[in-house]
Amino acid sequence: MDRYDPQAIETKWQRVWEDARTFETPNAGSAGDEYYVLEMLPYPSGTLHVGQVRNYTQGDVLAHFHRRNGKRVMRPMGFDSFGLNAENAAIRDGGHPRDIIKTNIERITSQMKRMGWAIDWDRTVASHEPEYYRWTQWLFLQFMKAGQAHRREAPVKWCPKDQTVLANEQVIDGRCERCGTEVEAKMLEQWFFRYTTYADALLDEMELLESWPERVLAMQRNWIGRSEGAEILFRVEELDLDIPVFTTRADTLYGATFFVLAPEHPLVPKLVEGTPQEAEVMDYVRRTAARSFAEREEKDKDGVNTGRFATNPANDARLPIWVADYVLMEYGSGAIMAVPGHDDRDFEFAQTYDLPVQQVVAPADGAEVELPYVTKSTDAVIVSSAQFSGLPAPEAERAIVAWLGERGRGRPAVSYRLRDWLLSRQRYWGCPIPVVHCDDCGIVPVPEDELPVLLPDIEDYAPKGKSPLETAEDWIRVPCPQCGKEGRREADTMDTFVDSSWYFLRYCDPHNDHAPFERKFVDEWCPVDQYIGGVEHAVMHLLYARYFIKVLNDLGLVGFREPFPRLFNHGWVDMGGAKMSKSKGNVVSPDDLVAMHGADALRLHILFIGPADARVDWQTDSLEGMSRFLRRLWRVTHEVAEQPEGSAEGELAHKTNETIVKVTDDIARRFAYNTAIAAVMELVNEVVKDPTAPGARYAVETALALIQPAAPHIAEELWQSLGRERLWEQPWPVADESMLQRETFELVVQVNGKVRDRLQVPADLAEEQLVARAKESPKVQAQLNGGELRQTIVVPRKLVNLVIG
Repeated sequence: MDRYDPQAIETKWQRVWEDARTFETPNAGSAGDEYYVLEMLPYPSGTLHVGQVRNYTQGDVLAHFHRRNGKRVMRPMGFDSFGLNAENAAIRDGGHPRDIIKTNIERITSQMKRMGWAIDWDRTVASHEPEYYRWTQWLFLQFMKAGQAHRREAPVKWCPKDQTVLANEQVIDGRCERCGTEVEAKMLEQWFFRYTTYADALLDEMELLESWPERVLAMQRNWIGRSEGAEILFRVEELDLDIPVFTTRADTLYGATFFVLAPEHPLVPKLVEGTPQEAEVMDYVRRTAARSFAEREEKDKDGVNTGRFATNPANDARLPIWVADYVLMEYGSGAIMAVPGHDDRDFEFAQTYDLPVQQVVAPADGAEVELPYVTKSTDAVIVSSAQFSGLPAPEAERAIVAWLGERGRGRPAVSYRLRDWLLSRQRYWGCPIPVVHCDDCGIVPVPEDELPVLLPDIEDYAPKGKSPLETAEDWIRVPCPQCGKEGRREADTMDTFVDSSWYFLRYCDPHNDHAPFERKFVDEWCPVDQYIGGVEHAVMHLLYARYFIKVLNDLGLVGFREPFPRLFNHGWVDMGGAKMSKSKGNVVSPDDLVAMHGADALRLHILFIGPADARVDWQTDSLEGMSRFLRRLWRVTHEVAEQPEGSAEGELAHKTNETIVKVTDDIARRFAYNTAIAAVMELVNEVVKDPTAPGARYAVETALALIQPAAPHIAEELWQSLGRERLWEQPWPVADESMLQRETFELVVQVNGKVRDRLQVPADLAEEQLVARAKESPKVQAQLNGGELRQTIVVPRKLVNLVIG
């Protein structure tokens, strides 16, 4: 028997698979028995770490499993290769982002192939390649034609270090998520997708998401933030303007004692222009407007008085207008009527600045309550509210809105926390936006037959407060496609989330040079059968991709409404108490681990380390345990290979068929890879006890067939040693139902709750007979040692627990 040499075995089979193009799956052109398994594509800012190994190994298990269950499996790979990380690395270390990306893609590809992952490399795409971003630009133009892409001035979150605009989702605790710099507010002309026009569809069509983690659905519902209420107009007499307020508590309108605007509200500069308060207010705006929602919620409430007043349309009360960062542009209109008697945040602010508090809602039974009293139930009535006093709160809300409507000062309304998707970035390394600015014609799309608008090579792309492409004069100055006069290309580039919102469609038709994809191929493979990725993408990538598909469906480009009906969130791998991340520098490369233990050992270990969706701590030392198991599997397979094939009979055959049922269910339904591996290990250990037992060869062959998705190299090598071929093509084992009906079962015997023995006993024994068998065990008798038996606990067909005093 040869020694187990994982390096030689693994590279041997990887060459076999590559030469045979084993995992390439051509398009059929029609839907049938296809299965599309997909993990979120990597960003090539460095090489792979073991946290990513966990993600891609989970997907690999599913690909093998479904292929051997008769499916045509597509499992592609690509690279999200535009973006800040590569650009910042080039600025820091010198060189060009393109060179950094090229090197990293080559290294990651090599790592992936060394892990033995079953990937269709013929479908590979990278978002920075012109062959890809040509179609990103084409899709942008289709969105533009449909009115979904537009440009307008807006308050934005600005990172002064990266010198670029950030989406709301990219600001964490008031700081840039990439570099940690404190974010500022700024007004700029920006490109947006009309994300909000699909807010209801994003909510309502969650019913099409067959299997998503509830926490992801909850995060998306909260991010979209749909609320039903009313829009009420408050007037600023001195400036002759109305400010709309969205509220879900119109019943408290008479209790408003002050008025608050979000720091980034576009009317703030106009309200304070030329006033004594201007400098103080605008300084507050600059300091606070860029803070995140979470940080604003957690910090003490503060603000600044503008010196202006808003008139309450219900009672003509003049309410002082404040600017405070507990009010958000992301919700409603960015303005609120503050009712401290019935809102916790308003009450806290009023207490801080000694503002009046007025009660206008009270319990129906007249009981006194402590303010703020926030209920809006039928048990509460309106007080001190003119003709509406005495009405139940919900009825008063409807009546007040109707009354305001008659006077043109209010109406029923729906509001969303969701805001349009800000997609333009003032950085170099991204997809160019395919439009030209012309003084006469305005914004003109680049003709589709002139795509792609290639990203030019420039020497200096360090951030300077404007788009680096502004300096590429030869590139940016072009004739207007409409009138022929001189125009200027758009200098901003697209958010990389645009690239990753459609990449899974390009995989279906990656070599098409006439369109981003043919619909028949996309409809053949999509929607994706199983998507795997981290929960951190819940309100960015996953929502953006859902929006993208809805627009493409409405444009007739795809035949489905949801891209990923089934989503699985893999658990993070921690190192040093924090999530493993290249940006944090706390990563472990798989390269040295593979060199020492082999890819199969690492694959098995990363699957075995804990439940697939659980957060786990990485411990390199424990990898040796999996190497020992593989050596044990190697030895016992060669031992049974010496024997005739024999029959699938005896206790081992029962155990083998039970293992088939367990592993199949763990992979297909439960994503419980750790317990699936444990079941195979248990089966192998049973064979190790007596490799000559009836059914031993059958048990080993089945163990190899079951472990193959997780450890394909050793499984193929040992399968071949048993005289078999091409295990990756063999049907998945199916349990013999007759072997699941056992005449005996394993009785676990405990003493005071601790396992002392395991006995094979007839399945038809009565409880008293089970207890008698348990007492007869020598191991149990040694524990009883004359002690008083106080209680006997029997779990039928499972265990006996003897409790002694």
